[in-house]
Amino acid sequence: MFEVRKRNPDSGARTGILHTDHGKINTPVFMPVGTAGTVKGVSQRDLKEEVKTGIILGNTYHLYLRPGLDTLKKSGGLHKFMNWDRVILTDSGGYQVFSLSDNRKLAREGAHFKSHIDGSAHTFTPESVIDIQRIIGADIIMAFDECTPYPCDYKYAGSSMDLTHQWLDRAVERVKKTDPLYDHNQIMFPIVQGSVYADLRKKSAEYIAERNMPGNAIGGLSVGEPAEIMYEMIDVVNNILPEDKPRYLMGVGTPVNILEAIGLGIDMFDCVMPTRNGRNGMIFTSRGIINIKNKKWANDFSAIDDSGPSQVSRYYSKAYLRHLVISGELLGAQIASIHNLAFYLWLVNKARMQIENGKFSTWKNKMVGVLGNRI
Repeated sequence: MFEVRKRNPDSGARTGILHTDHGKINTPVFMPVGTAGTVKGVSQRDLKEEVKTGIILGNTYHLYLRPGLDTLKKSGGLHKFMNWDRVILTDSGGYQVFSLSDNRKLAREGAHFKSHIDGSAHTFTPESVIDIQRIIGADIIMAFDECTPYPCDYKYAGSSMDLTHQWLDRAVERVKKTDPLYDHNQIMFPIVQGSVYADLRKKSAEYIAERNMPGNAIGGLSVGEPAEIMYEMIDVVNNILPEDKPRYLMGVGTPVNILEAIGLGIDMFDCVMPTRNGRNGMIFTSRGIINIKNKKWANDFSAIDDSGPSQVSRYYSKAYLRHLVISGELLGAQIASIHNLAFYLWLVNKARMQIENGKFSTWKNKMVGVLGNRI
């Protein structure tokens, strides 16, 4: 299932291979976010040929509402529906449900919420979320959890963590009692919670580790807390989660966040930042961050990033991309999204090479000093 290949001698960084029925994934890995069965503005062909990814993420909440379970089941699952023959991970929808703070109500049974589309009433339980992900058919599925906001007080964080653990036990039972609907296996990851409280994070990590699932996720971070606190929580958790299973840090983050988290032993990442920020003109490059809307790029006819994370990065100039973005042309959002995703994949591939060569920490420290700069 998961094999650790190489460990960095002076950090927690490691490389590995995650085996699934839709292919093997080399870690560390970044997963483009395809919330509703599409990575916004990026075709499946470009995901394979330009971004060069073998795994994408979908979202249970959004796919449940649209296109709906009937369509997904009739199509044979999300892989066939979107014509994607590589790995898919689905998150549980917990973050989306709990972000609907004015339109949801929590109970031990589950979460009652109203659709953001039409206001219709729905309920997610730990069991139904597993059933929904069986219909979606992702290779890697998530247990239903509550993602606490930041800041939140200790009492709320503790109660929320306990609820997540109760829901997890029910999800584990549902997974054991049901089978995949299609011709491939599915594995479930539980999610560590506990907000920014080290003792809660430790307790949650211990509880999750005892469930002995094929991999583990860390949720509830990168929600507004300072980066140093996030790294502290990751370190606490990774000292407990088993080393022979993949560790997935949900919703993180900037290139610097990713490199620091790799150094702490994280294997898997996802974030909307490359595509969402790219559509708004933020371009991540090997020399730092560019606001392509700035006038300074109007007559810069050099490549977006001549280090070449993709053909798109080398083919189009900064001046042309700026023109497209400030003109509101759809092609601008597409180019920016493809470039940023390719850059993130390039970055984790470089990290993997440095770990294999035993030079990750030195390289990471140098890159962190560059990648956060605004140019």
